[in-house]
Amino acid sequence: MSSYAKGFFFQLILSDSSGKTLDYRYWGSQDEKKVRELYNSIKADSVVHVQGKVSLYNNKLQLATNEPFIIEPLKEDEYDKADFIKPARKDIDDLYSELKSAIDDVKNQDIKRLLEGIFNEPAMEAKFKSHPGAIEIHHNWIGGLLEHTLEVLKYSMLSLKLFTGLEKDLLIAGALLHDIGKLDELEVTSRIKGSDSGQLIGHIVLSSIFVSNKMDKLGIDKELKNKLLHIIVSHHGKTEYGSPKQPMFPEAVVIYYADEMSSKIAEITEFVKDSIEDTEDDFMFHWRKQHNIYLK
Repeated sequence: MSSYAKGFFFQLILSDSSGKTLDYRYWGSQDEKKVRELYNSIKADSVVHVQGKVSLYNNKLQLATNEPFIIEPLKEDEYDKADFIKPARKDIDDLYSELKSAIDDVKNQDIKRLLEGIFNEPAMEAKFKSHPGAIEIHHNWIGGLLEHTLEVLKYSMLSLKLFTGLEKDLLIAGALLHDIGKLDELEVTSRIKGSDSGQLIGHIVLSSIFVSNKMDKLGIDKELKNKLLHIIVSHHGKTEYGSPKQPMFPEAVVIYYADEMSSKIAEITEFVKDSIEDTEDDFMFHWRKQHNIYLK
């Protein structure tokens, strides 16, 4: 908060479910205490009701409030979270039924016990159904993690048609569990953000710890445990992408590329969809890929 010629002002960055941001300025009176109390009432991730005027400043839109217009933080029951987090793209109950059906197909009883013990638990089901898959790059919407998980599963099952020697049950377990640490890595408030454990540890390690503990409690065979954990720790493919190990056996390679297919196609599809709304050009520069993407 700072002073200006007519009183005191503060600046915020506002956003909505699109992920785009808008610069906001509150131009207050000379009553410093009043303006400071208002500023202090707006916490990180607060949802606010704003009255103001939009103008163009430095070629960017800016929203500004002058008294007697207001800005006020809202309570959780005063807004719809779907206005700030992208809504689910598909029917969540149908998706979870697909996941449960895949578990029903598992023949290995140790893997079946492991998966049923995790995904049949009501609290896990509720969280997995609503959780996003990422902050912004891919599947960053309600149920995005579940949708991504099933895409990885389906790509993995396609590999079985070409390479019949692959172990189906191991592929199912690897697909369903490879990103389960994202339940702890990401937090959903009025936005998707990284948790403390997500920032300090990351979802690959969190997934490994979670699955390892579950397998220890079930007394699962050490060789199976090591193979499933290897699939999890190697599913980003390279050390520079966060995996401490590169894939060392066929099923691990399948999960790595299935994860790549799901995440990369979702990323570019969302980029094209969003960019078409922002430009009339045929191409848009993708800052992460450092090259143009064709939008037509």
